[in-house]
Amino acid sequence: MPYKANESRRHKIPKARYRVENWSAYDAALRGRGDLTIWVTPEATAAWTPASTGRRGRPQRYSKIAIEAGLMLRLAFGRPWRQTEGLLGSLMRLLGLDLPVPDHTTFSRRSADLTIAAELRKVDGPVNVVIDSTGLKVFGAGEWRLEKHGGKPRRSWRKLHLAVNPDTGEILASELTTSEEGDASLVVPLLEGIDRPLGTVLADGAYDGEPIYQAVARHTPGAEVIIPPRSTAVLSDTAQSAPTQRDRHLQVISERGRLGWQKAVGYGRRSLVEVAMLRYKTLIGRSLRARTLRTQKVEAAVVCKVINIMTTLGMPVTRKVA
Repeated sequence: MPYKANESRRHKIPKARYRVENWSAYDAALRGRGDLTIWVTPEATAAWTPASTGRRGRPQRYSKIAIEAGLMLRLAFGRPWRQTEGLLGSLMRLLGLDLPVPDHTTFSRRSADLTIAAELRKVDGPVNVVIDSTGLKVFGAGEWRLEKHGGKPRRSWRKLHLAVNPDTGEILASELTTSEEGDASLVVPLLEGIDRPLGTVLADGAYDGEPIYQAVARHTPGAEVIIPPRSTAVLSDTAQSAPTQRDRHLQVISERGRLGWQKAVGYGRRSLVEVAMLRYKTLIGRSLRARTLRTQKVEAAVVCKVINIMTTLGMPVTRKVA
């Protein structure tokens, strides 16, 4: 049959298998992700209640740290605002801290205006970056309701754009947009959120184009860009005298083929951004809890900070099994 004949000629790549070499330490790190004591530090308790500014009007009773702590607990443990209020209050009692706890309406109102600073490791030298995007559901009619009652689906999507360090799994920058935003248009905002020099920037073919190479060069002159050119891509006019990075990729592809190019440049590291996206959806969920785009942006930024804190506790060291 034609189908079987085509299937027999298809190039099949076996699924890679990996073995965790530091299972004892990684197992302890996974348990530490549920340890509530990591969420309350002396610095946080000292800044919990803002100092008086001397200005007219009623002063704020809770600092931004208090609101951010509640939002982090809510997202890390998947609780509604009222249960988050109760969880944070019980933590204060268990720890013997005489600190006020915001009510759920205060959490909901003030979380929309939070400015979230990323939780990043301090490293020396340039960092490698992998860029990609994924979809997150927002509130709307669920699959079961549509199956039972019919009608058109109303559930919409947001796009989460991530810049991830493939060496550590750390989320360096993130942007949440509507589903209409193109992937390539978010490269510049993502790079602007990274205050470190870049070593290598990897992305899939959707980001192919000279503007991306220029954006990386403006951020860090000399940084390497690894993006597979489109099948219709051609060499630039200066390919003979002064070849660009994209020209060199095309030359290697013409000599070794696509798979040979991937091995030569280490394109396989790009898949690690998909691991970061899976980590996001496994730890937090595939849906956004906030209702408006503004609060959804804050929620996504807080989730990335929570995940970075969790990954600092420990990550698996894997070895490919032949």
